[in-house]
Amino acid sequence: MSTFSIFLVLIVIVAFLLVVVIMVQNPKGGGLSSSFGGGGGQQLGGVKKTTDFLDKSTWALATLLLALILLSNVAIGGGSSDNQESKALDSESTTVPAAETPAEDIPLTEESSEDSE
Repeated sequence: MSTFSIFLVLIVIVAFLLVVVIMVQNPKGGGLSSSFGGGGGQQLGGVKKTTDFLDKSTWALATLLLALILLSNVAIGGGSSDNQESKALDSESTTVPAAETPAEDIPLTEESSEDSE
């Protein structure tokens, strides 16, 4: 497996987990914790701990995703100028176009000379 494939698989897995963790949370603070018995101070299992875990896991997964993206750029070699793709782009930009023939030097055929009269 190439380095690109490894990073791609890891980034996709972390992104999926990040989406799942974000979707489990409730924008008003309830989320998964509210499904364990409703509101009030008598919940077992610690609703506050569930919310803290989801909050910390969101930040951890987001940080891991950012780190994987940056590391993949360095490991794959996206920042170096030794890439074949960048060399191909450089060679295209340094080529000189062929000299154009002025229009007055081009001989006219009989049809085109009749049209111009």
